[in-house]
Amino acid sequence: MITRHDWSRSEIQALLDQPLMDLLWQAQQVHRSANPGYHVQLASLLSVKTGGCEEDCAYCPQSMHHSADVSGRPELEVGPVLARARAAREAGAHRFCMGWAWREIRDGAPFEAMLAMVRGVRELGLEACVTAGMLSDHQAQQLAEAGLTAYNHNLDTSPEHYDQIISTRTYAERLETLSRVRAAGITLCCGGIIGMGESSTDRAGLLQVLATLDPHPESVPINALVAVEGTPLEDLPPVDPLELVRMVATARILMPHSRVRLSAGRQQLNREAQILCLLAGADSIFYGDTLLTTGNPDVLADQALLAAAGVRLEAAAGATGPAPTAARG
Repeated sequence: MITRHDWSRSEIQALLDQPLMDLLWQAQQVHRSANPGYHVQLASLLSVKTGGCEEDCAYCPQSMHHSADVSGRPELEVGPVLARARAAREAGAHRFCMGWAWREIRDGAPFEAMLAMVRGVRELGLEACVTAGMLSDHQAQQLAEAGLTAYNHNLDTSPEHYDQIISTRTYAERLETLSRVRAAGITLCCGGIIGMGESSTDRAGLLQVLATLDPHPESVPINALVAVEGTPLEDLPPVDPLELVRMVATARILMPHSRVRLSAGRQQLNREAQILCLLAGADSIFYGDTLLTTGNPDVLADQALLAAAGVRLEAAAGATGPAPTAARG
């Protein structure tokens, strides 16, 4: 299978616009080749520092610019975070993701705590992912030395639609952050959100930026907007589930070996729509009742979904929860 980094906007648009059955067929062929046996990774996400963020992302209830700001919760300390990581591992999670509602990583005690959390999560045998805004080269290197597996920094939307969503950080700054993470030897978790008033062309534009990165992001979260009251996007209608399926399938074709993560908005999907996303090439879901501050299907519902789909899971080291049937080699 040839991995390309030269996808044009028109090529990607043509994929998105295909009849759905043709798109699914093509995505399945790519996916079965890149992921023999089809295994899905479970990831758990915890908000360590919630709300009061200086950014004005129009979708986010953690922005201090919106009435939905969910600040007021104390920042979690190392011990409770590692206890949550241990519980996630025992429930079957393979990756533990931690979020800080910051514009950029803050040095001093907060950063030292972050490094301790990363080391602790890795000692539990879990992959560790952090999302905390922009960072310096030195901070990226320290995170790498602590054992960080991945850094999440989404592009959110296309370059053309970006200024309709965020004004406090530029697209170029987002790309610079990705470069710093990559230079430190940490893998990238980078995707976007649909349902924010963007056009189909904007969706193709987002995917083009991701698919022309060399190498591709190792992890590509595909999110559907969760329209939260008190945010500027609160009145937008829910995304058509088949549009999410199209994004997942196209991402799979463009980035064959990336992990395509079915992320925010999954609670709005019925079981059949989620299985279609898995069929289209998603090979990871977030596992647990919340995603930072928005809802997510509960663990029992996810166990039933994955069992019904006949999905095999990647094993978390030392997991004592629901046993996966196999692990990717």
